Amino acid sequence: QVQLVESGGGLVQAGGSLRLSCAASGSIFSINGMGWYRQAPGKQRELVAVISRGGSTNYADSVKGRFTASRDNAKNTVYLQMNSLKPEDTAVYYCNMAIVVVGTGIYETNYWGQGTQVTVSS
Repeated sequence: QVQLVESGGGLVQAGGSLRLSCAASGSIFSINGMGWYRQAPGKQRELVAVISRGGSTNYADSVKGRFTASRDNAKNTVYLQMNSLKPEDTAVYYCNMAIVVVGTGIYETNYWGQGTQVTVSS
C-alpha cells in the first residue's frame, strides 16, 4: 500500500556533502513524523534526525551543525543534507515515516525505506 524510496547515497571524501531524499507513495492520508536513521557495520541502528509535520527538528549530537533535515509535505518527501562529512558517518541510512494510510482512521504505521549506503573516505 505504501512504499518509501530513498536516493542520494554514495561515496564522498571527508569534508564533502551529500543530500539524501526519501519519497513516499501509495494510499497515504497523512504523514506525521519523518526521520533518518543509520546503521554502521557491527552497530545498532541509531537515530540521526527527526522532523515533525510542522518542521520542528531534532538531531543526534554527533551530527548537529552538520546535517539538516527538511521535508516537502506536498511531495511526501523528506531530505537530509549532510555537510562536513566524516569517515564515522559511513553507514546505511534509512528513512522512516509515520503514515496514516487511507481507510485506517487515525492510526499511524511506521514505514521504512530500503536504505542507502553512504561511504566517507578519509
